[in-house]
Amino acid sequence: MVGQSEGRKVILLEPFVHQVGGHMSMMKYDEHTVCKPLVSQELSFYESLPLAMRQFTPQYKGVISVHLKKDSLGNLTLLASPSLQAESCGRLDHAIGDSAVTIWHKCKWAASTGTGSEHTLVKRCHTQITKTFKDSCPGKMLLRTDLQYHTDPLLEDANGNQPEKKSYNPWGLHCHRQHLNRMSSKYNENKLHQFLLLENVVSKYSYPCILDLKMGTRQHGDDASEEKKARHIKKCEQSTSASLGVRICGMQVYQVDTGHFLCKDKYYGRKLSPEGFRQALRQFLCNGNHLRTDVLEPIILQLKALLSVIRKQSSYRFYSSSLLIIYDGLEHKENIAPLDNHLQGHFQKTNCTTTHGTNHARVDVRMIDFAHTTFKGSKCNHTTYDGPDHGYIFGLENLIKILQNILEGK
Repeated sequence: MVGQSEGRKVILLEPFVHQVGGHMSMMKYDEHTVCKPLVSQELSFYESLPLAMRQFTPQYKGVISVHLKKDSLGNLTLLASPSLQAESCGRLDHAIGDSAVTIWHKCKWAASTGTGSEHTLVKRCHTQITKTFKDSCPGKMLLRTDLQYHTDPLLEDANGNQPEKKSYNPWGLHCHRQHLNRMSSKYNENKLHQFLLLENVVSKYSYPCILDLKMGTRQHGDDASEEKKARHIKKCEQSTSASLGVRICGMQVYQVDTGHFLCKDKYYGRKLSPEGFRQALRQFLCNGNHLRTDVLEPIILQLKALLSVIRKQSSYRFYSSSLLIIYDGLEHKENIAPLDNHLQGHFQKTNCTTTHGTNHARVDVRMIDFAHTTFKGSKCNHTTYDGPDHGYIFGLENLIKILQNILEGK
């Protein structure tokens, strides 16, 4: 734990650029820690987490107080006043004045005002933020590629298609902007908000390839209003949540041929048919040159281990929770060898040749987002259920089956 004197330091929270899904803003606290607005039901889950599940969830690190700060120009930032510090090394302390995040906010707010000079301002901001990140984080540029300016990266083109190639994932910045808007309109600057501190599960990856999957056949919590319940039921019925028990909520995949991340959001995931979902999983495993079959077996092994754990968790219902599958886009070339010829032809249509490694790549499978998770004995319990979460199990079983088919070339 950090001492009291150091605990009084104010920490500027940065947008977490590797957030690929969800609607709540995830913030970067330091290199190994992220934080998000505290929800009592999620805190209750982490405080009573079964031992067997700990390897499949982010480490819970404590709680911090956060408040909104607006400068004389109207730029918004989030500042943390740690009441309980994270056990992590290398915490970054920032001056508020010319920090990269403040500069980034100037860009975003200028763009949102729609002034005639916004493009010039944003281009100038882009140059400044790039320099600031290089100065403050040598060797740790945003997604380790050049930051590129996009007027609104979430807008579709005239044909309804989403632009795919990004040097950063736009989703986290979109959530961050919305979150700041909500906070500034609802609360004054002196209002303290409690945030959860959690392990940054992608911090050890150079180019984190992340798949965010909404698990289960039901998404609404027990406390959902009738209107919200109906909305979530409709989303499940119209997506692969009903047919497969799993749907894509977002992903980023590093493309070695372009040096960019290919990004998809939850709206893309909702439109997929079961076959489209299978193709999207293949796309998640394709780096632009070949299919990363070296990560397939370790992912499947971890999913099977998680399945075994979930089957034993009586009374737990993981409504609206997500599952992250993570691997590194940076692979060790010496471990790559050609795969059998009968698999080679199968993936030609995806413009992705197949290779496999002699050594297994490092992968992670992590459950996240427990704001609507319920279990017997929870302080926020609304309904008590018996037995394991069969909707979640159904999704895991189908996910494993599809990945095994990809591995076997089916």
